[in-house]
Amino acid sequence: MAIEVEHELHERRKGRNYGVGLLLIGFIAIVFGLTVVKVLQLGDAGQFERADHVVRPQIIPVDEVAE
Repeated sequence: MAIEVEHELHERRKGRNYGVGLLLIGFIAIVFGLTVVKVLQLGDAGQFERADHVVRPQIIPVDEVAE
């Protein structure tokens, strides 16, 4: 025997679940948008590699090494 009638409580929970889902999607969209803006602001991948505050000889330009 299948239960056909949904209780009023289920409708309220469904509404809350949709609201929480929309908030989660909005948060993900904000984080993704900020990431895209940051990457586009840097210009090229070389600048992105320098953002980790670690000295790596392979990213130092050749003319600075010769000096």
